[in-house]
Amino acid sequence: MNIKTLSFGCRLNALECEKISAMLSGVVDTAILVNTCSVTGEAERQCAQTVRRLSRENPNVVIFVTGCGATRNPKLFADIPHAFVIDNADKMNLQSYVNAIEKADFNVSKSKIDAFHSNEAKLSKKFIRVQNGCNHDCTYCVTRLLRGPNVSYPYDEILNDAHAAIQNGFYEIVLTGVDTASYLRRDGDKLVLLADVCENLLNDVHEMQHLRLSSIDPASPEVPKIIKLMKNDARFMPHLHLSMQSGSDTILKSMRRRHDADKLRELVKLSDGKVSFSADIICGFPGESEELFKETADLIREIGLINVHAFPYSPRPGTVAATMPDQVNHAISKKRVKVIYDIVAQNRVEFMQKQIGKTVSVLVEDNNVGRTPDDIDIKIDGAPIQNKTICNVKITGIENDMFVGLRV
Repeated sequence: MNIKTLSFGCRLNALECEKISAMLSGVVDTAILVNTCSVTGEAERQCAQTVRRLSRENPNVVIFVTGCGATRNPKLFADIPHAFVIDNADKMNLQSYVNAIEKADFNVSKSKIDAFHSNEAKLSKKFIRVQNGCNHDCTYCVTRLLRGPNVSYPYDEILNDAHAAIQNGFYEIVLTGVDTASYLRRDGDKLVLLADVCENLLNDVHEMQHLRLSSIDPASPEVPKIIKLMKNDARFMPHLHLSMQSGSDTILKSMRRRHDADKLRELVKLSDGKVSFSADIICGFPGESEELFKETADLIREIGLINVHAFPYSPRPGTVAATMPDQVNHAISKKRVKVIYDIVAQNRVEFMQKQIGKTVSVLVEDNNVGRTPDDIDIKIDGAPIQNKTICNVKITGIENDMFVGLRV
């Protein structure tokens, strides 16, 4: 089997590539699979550009194009030679790929991949999907329209994936999904929620040394329970990435988010300084005046976010926000992104300085660079350490926005 995969956007896309590739094993000999993203117009453009390049460089190879970008805008890929769009609804259906191959106008048995370049790093941690889809109706989001409603996977399936990860040498596991916090399954008369899944994994997978969560909705009542778990079990890494989006109550209401600024303050207070936070931030949402943007900037400074994924608002066709009045000039949005990153950089420096001298559990990823429990890079001086190793490291200093330390 010679199937190459390339994913854009969320970590869930990369996970799906793994599962689709395994599904195609023994059925498809040679193909390229591209899982696309539609979170912004720029993301869609980059996906289409990449598929065109792959088509030129590999003129006799089937290219499967799936994911949110291909589902929302299949016309972007319609005229690309030997590229076949697989809708999100069919991406886990083997027959969809078999049907696509039958439409190829060349001998696929003689296919050969001539050029394939991927910047995807080989991870030392293992991501496990716990759910897909979303039931909420944020005015800016196209993902929920493309992935459908919430589907939560059985705990036994998650547990099996965790055991498989351990068997393959992964001792840090990250739970992920489109709306991870909305995980909900019924086990007899009992409801199983996200905090239950986390606690069960900590109890059932003794070899697991680190557990993390990907992005989580701060409005979920599961978050306080998760913070409590993090404070009580050292294996549950004490860092949360919040889908915050804004710090202005006016903008959050316009986005139809389910939290407000005080909720964020409440979570930070609940952490007692034992859990660190990062967040997603959208700059330049329709109606975001300078005063309202300042509310976001001030809150980020106040609650001490140590990292952000900040980006300019991008109108997505089919969403409510795309037709809202008072659209913000893109150049202004980009400037606001820089302001946010500058504030977070200062927060991060202040946070990192307080960590010097502490000994922390670190996952080694590449070239003796690892990740601290707070999800910050650390360069480990001394002898080479094998990737995937989890070891104790004493933080001795800071260089180039990363920790420096010694294995102890």
